[in-house]
Amino acid sequence: MIIVMGQGAGQEDLNRVVSMIETKGLSVHLSEGVEHTIVGAVGDVRRLVVEELEVLAGVQRVVRIMHPFKLASREFKAESSVVNVDGVQVGAEQVVVMAGPCAVENRDVLLETAEGVAAAGAQVLRGGAFKPRTSPYSFQGLGEEGLRYMAEARETTGLKVVTEVLTPEDVDLVASYADILQIGSRNMHNYSLLSAVGEVDVPVLLKRGLMSSIEEWLMAAEYVLAKGNEKVILCERGIRTFEKYTRNTLDLSAVPLVKSLSHLPIIIDPSHGTGRWDLVSAMSLAAVAAGADGLLVEVHPRPEEAQSDGGQSLKFPVFQEMMRLLSPVAEAVGRTVNVREAT
Repeated sequence: MIIVMGQGAGQEDLNRVVSMIETKGLSVHLSEGVEHTIVGAVGDVRRLVVEELEVLAGVQRVVRIMHPFKLASREFKAESSVVNVDGVQVGAEQVVVMAGPCAVENRDVLLETAEGVAAAGAQVLRGGAFKPRTSPYSFQGLGEEGLRYMAEARETTGLKVVTEVLTPEDVDLVASYADILQIGSRNMHNYSLLSAVGEVDVPVLLKRGLMSSIEEWLMAAEYVLAKGNEKVILCERGIRTFEKYTRNTLDLSAVPLVKSLSHLPIIIDPSHGTGRWDLVSAMSLAAVAAGADGLLVEVHPRPEEAQSDGGQSLKFPVFQEMMRLLSPVAEAVGRTVNVREAT
């Protein structure tokens, strides 16, 4: 349930509403907009009497939220959220491109990649220091050593850093290095991890589970929001279907659908979504046309040598050309891309 406060409502009016909600044993989430303050009542709303709330001074209207995801819904917050990543605005006019290798393999390759993607206009460096792999014999990442390389790349290039966290115990460690904490598709239903990242003041990139519905995905976001972290970015990365020619089936319809249901920004991962480097550019263009707020793209200077997902990684010239092609598409839908000319 949400209570919309009128424009003339004062602090005493707001306190009165909050007090009534809390005395019924529910928790309160405040969203202060330009024109209105919205009070979200989270819990067993059957304990609240709508008529008692509606007559309180300063209350404009009371709305019951029908979706199971409350804080993530458009009913709770009508305007689209913008997540500020230390100056990089995800969900604003500019489409944010996050790019880099699937895994942090070593210092030299990471720094080379960071410089290459930054030169093309990327604003965030992606790279896995901890890598959950299907096979226990595959490269699992460098751990904290990889995090240190990511931090060094940030200092060298100015790029922000997004990397995956796998366990609740690692949240504080990864958060001390990263600008964005990534929750991978395998961990979308890891509720302990979702709650843990909800308790830190660091943006969270939440990937859709490979066999998860959109409602399940938004409910996972709800776990983070309910713990107090409002800086959630959704990432569509493809779902598993019967198709064999691609790694996953990239659900681009998720972009406008999620935007109709939720105020959270949404980006697309066309690399995992297709598993093929030759499809990444086309899907990136389509994602921006569909309204995506950003892209998460795998780039490697020598994909044939990559220890993880080389087949879906772009070489620098291909990535530079993709960035160039994104600009007119973004412009056509009223947005921009941070494109830089290759030197």
